[in-house]
Amino acid sequence: MPHAAKQSTQPHRRSRTSWLDLTWKFPDERDCLASFLALEAAEVLAGVKPANLVQLRNRRQPCGRNLHQLWQLHSGALLADCPLQALALRQKESGDLMLFYAPDLLRSHLQRPETAAFLRRLGYLTPDNLQGTLAELQNRFHTETDMPHEIGIFLGYPLKDVAGFMGCSDRPCTTCRQWRIYGDPAPSLALSDRYSACRRGMASRLKEAGNPVVLLKTLPQTRQTACAS
Repeated sequence: MPHAAKQSTQPHRRSRTSWLDLTWKFPDERDCLASFLALEAAEVLAGVKPANLVQLRNRRQPCGRNLHQLWQLHSGALLADCPLQALALRQKESGDLMLFYAPDLLRSHLQRPETAAFLRRLGYLTPDNLQGTLAELQNRFHTETDMPHEIGIFLGYPLKDVAGFMGCSDRPCTTCRQWRIYGDPAPSLALSDRYSACRRGMASRLKEAGNPVVLLKTLPQTRQTACAS
């Protein structure tokens, strides 16, 4: 895999809103979990990202709550009427790795001709079938020690960057944000900024005492509103 100059691959450091800064506002257990999920899936709820990985750790958080236990207790109620669906990719004693996704958005994303062709080359035989493709992804998480690198496709990362990371293109790594960026960084950086703005927007609504259960279950009227910085 090609290597870029050292200085060009250093991540761009930005402050990232932490859920732990918000937990004091939500003493109720279900609200606490809902606030965590709403923040971690903010870009997906905003309709600008097809899916996000969410780690539900089976240990007490600094706020005193165990998110894994709260998920077992309240996931049914929180997912009812929620525009997102959740898929357990890995389940261990230490916690669950979940994929939270918007079905229609992820389906259309995976059916893009270049994306579908790339997935077929990786052994995903029916990228036009969302449930079949997710079942194959889940199976790879269960059978492979490392995280399948094609997960970036499902998370909405540009195909050129996923292909570059997997060594499937000759584009050099030019910089990093939430993911490694290959080739022309401009479109990838713009997308990264949109994702970050969505998280900031959700954090602002939670700080303003927004109802986290409602925020988790309600799609914004406009993407601009959802991703206001």
